Amino acid sequence: MPKRSGDSGAAEAARVLVLSPEAPFPSVGGGALRTASLVHYFARRGPVDLILFQQPGEADPASAIPETVEGEKFVLRLSYHARHGAARIWRNTGRALRGIPPLMDRFRGFDREIAGALGGRRYRLGVIEHFWCAPYLPLLRDCCQEVWVDLHNVESVLHGRAAQVAAGLARLGFRRFARAYEEMERELLPRFDRVLVTSAEDACAVRKLAAAKTTIFPNTIPLHPAPVRVEEDVIAFSGNLAYQPNMEAVRYFAGEVWPLLRAKWPALVWRIIGKNPSAIQRFVWDAEYIQVVGPVEDAIGELARARVVVVPVQAGSGTRVKILEAWAAGAPVVSTSVGAEGLGARMGEHLLIADSPEQFSETVSALLTSQGLRRQIGAGGRKLYEERFTWEAGWRVLDETAWVR
Repeated sequence: MPKRSGDSGAAEAARVLVLSPEAPFPSVGGGALRTASLVHYFARRGPVDLILFQQPGEADPASAIPETVEGEKFVLRLSYHARHGAARIWRNTGRALRGIPPLMDRFRGFDREIAGALGGRRYRLGVIEHFWCAPYLPLLRDCCQEVWVDLHNVESVLHGRAAQVAAGLARLGFRRFARAYEEMERELLPRFDRVLVTSAEDACAVRKLAAAKTTIFPNTIPLHPAPVRVEEDVIAFSGNLAYQPNMEAVRYFAGEVWPLLRAKWPALVWRIIGKNPSAIQRFVWDAEYIQVVGPVEDAIGELARARVVVVPVQAGSGTRVKILEAWAAGAPVVSTSVGAEGLGARMGEHLLIADSPEQFSETVSALLTSQGLRRQIGAGGRKLYEERFTWEAGWRVLDETAWVR
């Protein structure tokens, strides 16, 4: 049975239920920040019950929920999965043969526990975070007046793009998972009352798949005061380093861009920031002047120390929270077109775009050479963040959905 805490004192018809495979608190990383924004929005209006999953060896996710979020908390414990390379290959080969993508497989099979957690309550609204848990829709439909799904990514697009940059058997696996996700998205998305997406690009991708009611709820982060930038001779990259698009970005940059930059800037340091640093060690272990610092408490403060933030992302969906954090830090950003997708940023005003190794090296070099250009691009990004990518800006979109009648 799931672990539960809290009380159910408020009128059940006014409650909101959020089912999330990724713990929103502590709010570290793009997925957690997006879910936390929704939870805080609903919590300002009434009780929010949370159904969360606990990874083996990690802290109870209910213990990190702020006191301002009133409602019951239910924790479902996941089984242990070995994370070494051979175990992952074995699991993913079986998944590919069965046509079940990894995260859909990881979070399935909890129907009885979720039904027990719901306990016959009634909710005004139920929200499923990530498509990975979309198959639990029937359980929430029985107890919620409306059910939404919040797509952090369009998974078929994400895996299809991953296949384009992968090689060998990995490419075949990503193609298989992309097709499986597409079939499930076509089937499930029209059955939700609303589909939240991060960008106009993702809304278009969803409309091509299904006749679903979409709302663009952008990725946002809390409003942070502009930090004092004391630049070091550093360029920075941040993110969950076990996330496939980030792993591919590090591989690409280390192999094709970093040697070009090192030839021009022999004292320059590339600092890689984020959890799961072991996932990218094979790409950078013998490279000079690369620092893999792992997770930090203040990502924005750390990015404020960099002369340039690089986003060499080759594949993905959704929008990149790493760019929002760089903008909040007032740091100039150089990104690929894919990395900057969905943010509505203007080239030369909010960031710079580079889609080849040579162009990336030259663009970073131009910023390293010119403090004035760094300040101009950094200030433009900070302004766009303040206008469109704070939690309060995102909440205004939700106000317009009129979900409370």
